[in-house]
Amino acid sequence: MTSMINMVISILEELPMITQTSAVSFRQNLGEMLNQVQYRRDSILINKDGKPVAALIDARLFERIRRMQGRFDTLCQRIEKGYAGVPETEGVAEIDAAIAAERQAAPRRPD
Repeated sequence: MTSMINMVISILEELPMITQTSAVSFRQNLGEMLNQVQYRRDSILINKDGKPVAALIDARLFERIRRMQGRFDTLCQRIEKGYAGVPETEGVAEIDAAIAAERQAAPRRPD
């Protein structure tokens, strides 16, 4: 049991942290926060008036997000083109049915 706990702790220690900060604090500590992102691969969520307005992430993660966004946009265009002549309610119902069928067929992951 102890080895399992140690393994989980070591995995968690490798995961990047997400830090929340105010815009004022971010401005005052920009250099330190850049180092957190660059060297520790942490992410910083910047809040203004208590609401998230921006995030500072490392450049490699940003590139992955950009590639994923491109793939997502392409997929959306293909779906839009494939359903061009289908009424919206009918298309949404078909997509919802396909998602429900896939969820039933997929094995459940333990929580």
